[in-house]
Amino acid sequence: MTAPAQLTAEVVRKALRQVKDPELDMNIVDLGLVYDVEIADGEVELRMTLTSPGCPAGPMITNDAYKVIRALDGVNDVNIEIVWEPYWTPEKMDPKVRALMGL
Repeated sequence: MTAPAQLTAEVVRKALRQVKDPELDMNIVDLGLVYDVEIADGEVELRMTLTSPGCPAGPMITNDAYKVIRALDGVNDVNIEIVWEPYWTPEKMDPKVRALMGL
């Protein structure tokens, strides 16, 4: 039996690729919505944004992100902070994804 993977920001970001913006059908990491992941003593602090302040899928996206992070080994608590600085623009998207979308 192998030991559980160490909880790192990269592990959290990889898990967050499961969370999609339903309007764009793309994961929140490639969309550039995840700004910062900090981990201390099993507590994960996630700073992220949405594509717009009035994003109707915002509650669903944050709820999905919470569930995905909470399910990771070693996570005791999750705090998700939605921020509007810096404001999201398509330039924050992964360059490969932007190219696929023709942006």
